[in-house]
Amino acid sequence: MNTVEVNHHEYKVSLVGAGTGDPELLTIKGLKALQNAKVILYDALVNPILLQHAPTNSLKIYVGKRANHHRYSQEEINWLLVQYAFSHGTVVRLKGGDPFVFGRGYEELKYVKSFGIQVDIIPGISSSIALAGLQAVPLTHRTYTDSFWVLTATTRTGQLSQDFQLAAQSNATLVVLMGRRKLRLIADLFIQKGKADLPFMLVQKGSTKDEKVVIGTAKTIADLADDQGLGTPAIIVIGKVVSLHPAYCQDYVRQLKTSVA
Repeated sequence: MNTVEVNHHEYKVSLVGAGTGDPELLTIKGLKALQNAKVILYDALVNPILLQHAPTNSLKIYVGKRANHHRYSQEEINWLLVQYAFSHGTVVRLKGGDPFVFGRGYEELKYVKSFGIQVDIIPGISSSIALAGLQAVPLTHRTYTDSFWVLTATTRTGQLSQDFQLAAQSNATLVVLMGRRKLRLIADLFIQKGKADLPFMLVQKGSTKDEKVVIGTAKTIADLADDQGLGTPAIIVIGKVVSLHPAYCQDYVRQLKTSVA
């Protein structure tokens, strides 16, 4: 592919992280990019309220992807970014969470830059680090763990990553994105490792008004999530730190009282 010579001040694409879903968790830099956008290509996990920050005459194009339903292919999205940069000048690619955390942001960056177009990277607050904290669950804790892993349960092959085998042997906190449909498979893995009582937390649509949270253990979490109708998008947090969640602590106290009685 030949590189196109362009004026970098005239054409620009900004890869903007929209955050976890709460519109107030957008960064100030992301807000400024939206306010100056002439075209916005936004994803399924983006809170539509954020589009109100853009000029009223700007183009707002939904290019969201859901499981088994893609409005546009990734190749089509890449080309749209280039087309609109040349035709309108200032384009914002608004992506849920952070563009570089399971967001294919680097693919878009590389493609757009191959045309000589300026690309600005504006990080967003990722659900992989924020949603546990919003539940008062620390990903690291001096008593429980000094590290955390971020994994995806949705791979190109459709199989669980081999990293789960390694992660299940560690004491690290695990944060699993795009894992709701494989929750039972993930929980069974920990049960097989002798960790049936390891705390699990599911957070659906975290940081939004529709947020749902389920707390359990490897042996109970799948049934609890099904019983309470938890769907997607959701993250899974696995590890001893989940026991610090207020609801988990209350359940533990109730169990103690019951056993004493």
